[in-house]
Amino acid sequence: MRFGALAAGTAFLVSLIAFVAWLARAGVMVHFISESVMTGFKCGVALFLASTQLPKLFGFHGAHGSFWGNTGFFLKHLNETNSMSILVGGIALALLVLAKILFKHKPVALFVVIGGIIAASTLSLETHGVKLIGAVPQGIPPLKVPSLYWRDLNELLPLALACFLLGAVETAAMGRMFAAKYGGRFDANQENLALAASNLFAGLGGGLPVSGGTSQSLVNEEGGAKTPLSTVLSAVFILMVVLFFSRLLSALPQPVLAAVVLVAIAGLLNLSTLKELWLNDRSEFVVAMAAFAGVLTFGLLRGVMLGALISLVQLVRISSRPHVAFLGRIPGTRRFSDRDRHADNELIPNVMIFRPESALVYFNVDNVCDAILSRVRVEATSPKLVVLDLSAAPLVDMQSAHTLASTADELSAIGIRFQAVEPRSAVRDRFRHESVDSKLGGVNRFTSVADVIDHFVGEPEPSAEAVKSER
Repeated sequence: MRFGALAAGTAFLVSLIAFVAWLARAGVMVHFISESVMTGFKCGVALFLASTQLPKLFGFHGAHGSFWGNTGFFLKHLNETNSMSILVGGIALALLVLAKILFKHKPVALFVVIGGIIAASTLSLETHGVKLIGAVPQGIPPLKVPSLYWRDLNELLPLALACFLLGAVETAAMGRMFAAKYGGRFDANQENLALAASNLFAGLGGGLPVSGGTSQSLVNEEGGAKTPLSTVLSAVFILMVVLFFSRLLSALPQPVLAAVVLVAIAGLLNLSTLKELWLNDRSEFVVAMAAFAGVLTFGLLRGVMLGALISLVQLVRISSRPHVAFLGRIPGTRRFSDRDRHADNELIPNVMIFRPESALVYFNVDNVCDAILSRVRVEATSPKLVVLDLSAAPLVDMQSAHTLASTADELSAIGIRFQAVEPRSAVRDRFRHESVDSKLGGVNRFTSVADVIDHFVGEPEPSAEAVKSER
């Protein structure tokens, strides 16, 4: 009774946390978990779930730990394999694999389960050492609030938070996978509301915290389900079974159930995506493998959190070193683009044009200015004008405005004029508020890169006396 109340209390707390997350629209947090993290997470989940099901397929109890612990336990106890269990599970596995090829997205697993129950009952498989799932309680449990103390809630809060995070992440993994596979959009906030409602009733019924299960969702998909109506029908059938037929489930062989889960989770092990990441984007591959190894070593929650942390670190690293395009004129036009990508773009004599392709903020502006100064210094002949195209910078913060002004001063000290062009309205406001717009050549919403070039080309060459007087 005491442990049941603690479990139900945890479900209540998960419901409360999920409801607060829904009110705060905190579902956006799952978007910080990149697709590469999800790829590694799903591969790790596939192997982790396999490590929990293989012992059942071979007819002995498994361990309850990490993938490595489960796998070590499985290999160590292989000598306990029950020949009848592996035969029953092997037949179920073969039928499911064959049906996956010949009858794709048909509820073959249902017939395999029914066949397993019939076989167990008629052949007395339990007497041959085949483990059955055992007695299933019949009827709906009475709904009541669990009896807990205030100190229990305080101690259960960290566990409930972990359960919520795991549920949200696992639900997001499945939701995003199905959205990408079949179309539509995944609404993380709506899922938080669903988690809140389901855990509320789980708590009232004396159950454990619940979420969108990976293996259950995959079995559902394998049976051909494509809409939420399948969940409604599943709930109706479960209710009917719980009320009237739960005793029949007690005869279901565990190896058959393990075979159903193993076939369902096989689709999660997407090695082709990992290979593609390895060939095309090594940094994303590292993130995926970190999530993969984390799930196998530390469990589902810590594994995905490790992958998400690495993903965020990579995001900061990439954001801190944005690409600074060196522009040239597209032949026959008044437009400019990256000359490093288009070698036929025309260079303007005595002019260098740069375009930082990111917002300029305190942690990346120094790298942007260093890239500009380094490119200027390596030129055999110093330019007379440096143009900074800010059309791709939606934001410039206070520190960045002053750093750009310092760069302009540094260039002016060696006789190079600096001109910022095409800043957005918020960026112009920032320059004026920080009183640096004059150092940047004066900024407005009318002058384009082509206008500055036309004006510079049309200017008369200054005399030697004028240059001396300016110095």
